[in-house]
Amino acid sequence: MPLRLSSITPGFSEDFDAYIGRRRDIAADVSDVVSDIIADVRARGDEAVVDYTARFDNLDVSGGLRVDPALINAAKDACPPEQISALETAAARIRAFHERQIPDGVSYLDADGVYLGARWTPVSAAGIYIPGGTAAYPSSVLMNAIPASVAEVPRVVMVVPTPGGQANPLVLAAAHLAGVDEIYRIGGAQAIAALAFGTETIAAVDKITGPGNAFVAESKRQVFGTVGIDMIAGPSEIVVVADSENDPEWIAADLLSQAEHDPSSQSVLITDSGALADAVAEAVEALLGELPRHEIARQSWEKTGQSS
Repeated sequence: MPLRLSSITPGFSEDFDAYIGRRRDIAADVSDVVSDIIADVRARGDEAVVDYTARFDNLDVSGGLRVDPALINAAKDACPPEQISALETAAARIRAFHERQIPDGVSYLDADGVYLGARWTPVSAAGIYIPGGTAAYPSSVLMNAIPASVAEVPRVVMVVPTPGGQANPLVLAAAHLAGVDEIYRIGGAQAIAALAFGTETIAAVDKITGPGNAFVAESKRQVFGTVGIDMIAGPSEIVVVADSENDPEWIAADLLSQAEHDPSSQSVLITDSGALADAVAEAVEALLGELPRHEIARQSWEKTGQSS
């Protein structure tokens, strides 16, 4: 059962601090494993990437690392029209938002007659990592590739693991919408190393963005400096603050939107209504049975979920 705390109960502050302070990432230190993989990819290039992909994704990519552009172009036809429409709407909104973030340059003549200025220019190549192992997220494609497109980055490279060789059509359709056609069917630390240092097939990039598991996060940490990165992200989390006037089913859907990512994801509801907390708990149970990733979501909800 998820943890339930009340602010009027003695010891609430200590219990809440203990909950927030829980270590939710994997206990094992992945640093040495990642270091070895990165060093191997730097030394052996494609050969190492092929070996690790066979080991971790049960996929033989010795015949080619890159996704056939024809598959990318055809992905849209393999997806339900309503999902493509949703992607198109999201893509337009993401683009409109980031177009408003383009910074202005500076150029002026100072009092001594010296021209001074600064200008913003895009990096030459950006790499985006898209999860494709336990789940697939076309939204991550749009949110990483479209800002690069708005910035006019001339080369955007996508890596996405395809365990067993199955590429998610929505992920490829999102890439097509975002204008990404250089896609490699690899993931994990080996993919980050390939993007950062290059191999015989994959030219190195200047910056790497996108979410991933603990091995991906650690890989990005270790290659930072050779390339730029967006951040080192931890496990997913969401906090919903709501009163009794809110819809418990909507809140449950929001909480589970993060819970389904990973068993270590954390979903928290803060409310002043015990009745709402009860209703949300019931709604979560009802929705769990409908989720394709219900087993993962249930582990997350029962181990790290909380209402207070």
